[in-house]
Parts: sequence; C-alpha cells; structure tokens
Amino acid sequence: MTPTLRKPAEVASARGAARIAALSSLPVFYKLDGRKVLVCGGTEAAAWKAELLAAAGATVHVYAERLHPVFTALLARGSVKGRLVHHARSWGTDSFAGAVLAIADAKSDGEAQAFYCAAKSAGVPVNVIDMPRYCEFQFGSIVNRSPVVIGVSTDGAAPILGQAIRRRIETLLPPSLQEWARLAGRIRAKVIDRLSPGPERRRFWEHFADRAFSGRAPSEDEATSAGLNDHLSRGAGVSAGKVTLVGAGPGDAEYLTLKAVRALQAADVILFDDLIDDAVLELARREAKRFLVGKRGGRDSCRQEDINDMMVNLAKKGRNVVRLKSGDPMIFGRAGEELERLEREGIPAAVVPGITAASAMAASLGLSLTHRRHAQSVRFVTGHSRHGDLPESVDWHGLTDAATTTVFYMGGRMAARISARLMDEGMAPSTPAVVVSDISRPGEQRWAGPVIDLADGVASLKSNGPVLIAVGRALQDACRGQVATELSAVSH
Repeated sequence: MTPTLRKPAEVASARGAARIAALSSLPVFYKLDGRKVLVCGGTEAAAWKAELLAAAGATVHVYAERLHPVFTALLARGSVKGRLVHHARSWGTDSFAGAVLAIADAKSDGEAQAFYCAAKSAGVPVNVIDMPRYCEFQFGSIVNRSPVVIGVSTDGAAPILGQAIRRRIETLLPPSLQEWARLAGRIRAKVIDRLSPGPERRRFWEHFADRAFSGRAPSEDEATSAGLNDHLSRGAGVSAGKVTLVGAGPGDAEYLTLKAVRALQAADVILFDDLIDDAVLELARREAKRFLVGKRGGRDSCRQEDINDMMVNLAKKGRNVVRLKSGDPMIFGRAGEELERLEREGIPAAVVPGITAASAMAASLGLSLTHRRHAQSVRFVTGHSRHGDLPESVDWHGLTDAATTTVFYMGGRMAARISARLMDEGMAPSTPAVVVSDISRPGEQRWAGPVIDLADGVASLKSNGPVLIAVGRALQDACRGQVATELSAVSH
C-alpha cells in the first residue's frame, strides 16, 4: 500500500509554554558584597564555608573560642574579595544583628537547635552544617567560572552525587569561559545600543558563544573596541538565516554530541523526523518552533520537496533552522538532496554528524563489526530501492565476501528477499545474522541466528520500530549457542 503524503505540522513543546515542574528548592544567586554573614564554629568545615562566603564579597563574622589550624591559616591569609572578622568567643543573640545569613558547625543536636531557634527569632536564614533539619538553605556543589557560576543541589539528599555532577560539568566548560564572560559584561551595553532586539542581537550572541566555547581565550583584538565594532558591524549586516542538518543519533538522547545540543539550543525552528525522541527535543531552546516533517518507510510521510521548500522559506526569513534527523544525516538521510537545494538558493548550511544506527547496534551487542579475526571491512547498504524493491545497483555478490560485515538499513520488510538473494549469490545459509529493532530505545529487541532464518527472525520481534539487519562472521558471538555447530563449519 502506498503511504499517504502529509504536510509538515507544527507541534507544541512537550514542556508547554508556562508550566514548571515542582522544585525541591529555589536556586537563587544572592549578592553578598559588603553584607554581614555569621559563621559559628572554628572547625575545618566552618572554615570552608567562611572562605566561600568571603569569596562572594561578604563580611564574615566568625565566632569561635578555638580554631582549627586551617581556619587560623585562612584568617592570616585573608580573602580574595570579602573580609573575615574573628570573635574569640561563642555566639550570642546579639551576634545576629544585621546578618543576612547564619551558618554554624554544631557539636550536638542541642547546640544546633539553639542556634537554629536564635537565627529564626532574629529573622536570619540559617544553615547548620550536615544537619538538614536545621537548614533553611543548602550549599550546593559549585562550578566557578565567575562571573559564570553554576550551583548543583540535590536538596541535601546526595551530596556525593552533586559533586559527581559538578565534576561532569567542569569537563564541559573550558577555563577560558571566565574571560569570555567578563568580556560579555563589558560589551553588553554597546551590543544593546548597536543591535536591534530579536534575531539580530541573538545572532551576535550566538556567534559570541561559539567563540567562548572554542577553548581559547579572547584575543586582544576581540577584547578591544576596534575588534568589537567589526563583529557588531557584521552582526548588523546579516539578515539571511541558515540551516544546520543535525544528527540526533539512533534514539537515546545521551547519544547526542555537544555540538548537536548547541545547535538545538540556538535554533529558531526545528524540522524533525518521526523517529526523534521527545527527550532530544527537550534539549532545544524553549522558544524554538517545532515542525514534524516525518519521513519513515511504509508510513504517512511528508514529501521531500515540501521539506526542502520549508527550509528555504524559513532561512530566507532570517531564521536559524535545524533539520533534525535520526542517526547520521549523511547516511541514508537524504541530506545530499537538501544540501543541493540549499546551495542552489545560496543559503548557508552546515552538518552536525550523529551516531549512526550501526554503531549503536555494535555497542549494544558488545561486538566489533570489524573484528580482525573475522572481518576486514564493513558495508552499510539500503534495504530497499526508491521503488520499494531490492536495490539492483548494489554488488550483491560482493556482499557475500566472508571478510565483510554487511549492515542493512530499512530492510525489515525485505528480510526474506535479502536472505534469499544473499544465498543465491553464494552466502552460506549458516552465516550469522542479527536483527535489532528500536536501537537504544526502551523497547529495543534483538534476534540472532543463521541468515537462512532471517525473515522469521524479523517477524519474531513484532516491532513497529526501525529495524537494522547485520550479516557476517563478526557476529558469531551474538549467535553462539544457537548455531554453534554451523558456525564452526563457516569459520573453517
């Protein structure tokens, strides 16, 4: 049955425009410059909190009769920004006067409760270290690229997890980001004055952000007025949009590359395929418009010509368009046709590669497609021609080469004919074959067996999702136990 043609359709963000999920606490970045903060206790833990608060500009009043050597050294060294004032006595109710925060490292539950009640009575937000029930606020794990500051909180439930998240974020942010953020603060007023709100100004900041994540510090030219004027002039003169073809990978949002995430977060419009998972779209800029332009074998599909027209029209209106495709755009994704049309129209285009389904399948199975004992090459082959039949331009005899692993994309409905054709060309019926549907998705299913049973294997999965078929000796470990005797004959 011929699939029905359909028009691209705009869809709403899964998050909705004005709904926010429940928060365990409100993340707030609080200015402490010159303000009084109370720290009670002379322990090493209290010293860390005092140093942190002073680094944010606070005047930290420390109440402690005895100090840990780390605290003593901190007081002698001083703070990089704020002030530290030591009172060699215990805290009292008068200590809270004028304070905006109160922190204590208490030795007992009774001492913690007394400090908590005194702070509450004085109307000062309070935190007792490592005693969550006496805390009105928590200190999260911090990534410091000031003026870029990132706080990670688990609401006190799992501090070690928070630290692990912080380490992961640290690896993503180049140290030079701090210098770029400072530069942004210096030029912000000039950008507002020179560039119009909306697309023009956003394009400038997107280019700025790309440079900030390049890993290098801003050059002297970029940091000077002359260099900035050059960038502003170019930003003001750009009115045309652009199109970026982005590979979303096989399904799991965690397979997205960092470059793909940045493209999604800079998009004005996203044209996405049927197979794109909602979790991938959730990483896009909230304000971006989303259009389903699904193209899927055997299903209702949009015409490629309509998709091409839509990309061109949007880009000519100055939009930053992302054409979001499953897998890798350059492997059976019709990217060539889209790029040719964009080039004819003079529209800037770029490609962000994605993880193709064959790579995800190999990872899921834990098998190398080019295991040196079995295969010295791998081939990706379409499972059907543009007319819905087996592709006759393929070198089918070459696919029977024992040293080659062949992966068929979009071949589920043609499994019986693929199997028959390979055996007609001389492939041994016992050659290992693997079928995987919905790769990297929650409903992933697998079948492994000899190529002669390939059609039955595909039918056994009872899946409506995308199907990938792989054939070759490199897959024998996936089939071990099912066709072990036959595989021995194939190997020898």
